[in-house]
Amino acid sequence: MVREELSARLNDREYKNWLVAGRCLLILRDGLHRFTDQHMRAFHADLLNQNSLLRRPCQTSSCKPTGNKISRLCGLCSEWQKAILAHHRQPDATINWANCFPPHWRTNHWELAKAYMPRGQAKVKGADQCDTSALLNLINYCKCFWHVDPKLVRQVIQYRNELMHSCEFRVKDDWMRHYRTTLRQFVQQLSQVPQMATVEKQIEDMLSVDLSISVLGVDRMDSAGLSDGLQADSVPQLETSPEKISQWEIELLQEMFQECMHAAPGDDEDALTQDAEQLKRLGGLLQANKDLNERFPTILQTINSLESASSAGHGDTST
Repeated sequence: MVREELSARLNDREYKNWLVAGRCLLILRDGLHRFTDQHMRAFHADLLNQNSLLRRPCQTSSCKPTGNKISRLCGLCSEWQKAILAHHRQPDATINWANCFPPHWRTNHWELAKAYMPRGQAKVKGADQCDTSALLNLINYCKCFWHVDPKLVRQVIQYRNELMHSCEFRVKDDWMRHYRTTLRQFVQQLSQVPQMATVEKQIEDMLSVDLSISVLGVDRMDSAGLSDGLQADSVPQLETSPEKISQWEIELLQEMFQECMHAAPGDDEDALTQDAEQLKRLGGLLQANKDLNERFPTILQTINSLESASSAGHGDTST
């Protein structure tokens, strides 16, 4: 049964930590959607007000990146590129121009936002379609988020990357304690944002609940079973039915798969290798758990096909 297999996974404390930490990132993501959209909309409007050239349309409508580079832009799209770089906290870093369609910078604030994001955002049309990594990188790199400490944002990004690239889908209690502190500090920096009060409460509840006990059918968590520093101030009012927990797990695994599939032309070999390795680990997890195998047949088939194609490709190079 799905319930029994899920319970068995959550009996592994470090896997349970991984799932809880990942769920917190998804809660944060949802809370950042409106916040980032409003800031980028205002930033876009400010740029248009400050520079009359930016109000004029692309001269060719054919300005576009080649791979991850932009070598030829009309004079007006070049003005937008200059504005993007001028408001980038690290303009010498790799900028994923492949995310963007320059002629739309003038009319679409989210097309502008994508210049500050990780690879794989070309087809994304708005904040509500972005994952946690995209939104955090936007806040980190774009100067319009001047009121958020970039050092703190980078710490959250680091924890997020460690979590999503965990070799065994497990994290230790000590990692969780540091993660909780950093996440709390980041959310509290945005305390003036109305939806962040709800986000903070949801994250605290998530970090405090004992999912394994909930799955086994106990009505309330046994706080004595939690490590110091991971206890709640009060019993969280959080729905933790097996069906709900399974849905959290599914959403997290789907996001991991989508990130690994964000490979784009021009990506460096190291990034592609990391994606391939993480996909292989994900495939192993799905294959080893019958309920996940049945839930993700298409994803598992895709992973197996990619591995077969990679093996065949390596075989073709031999002489």
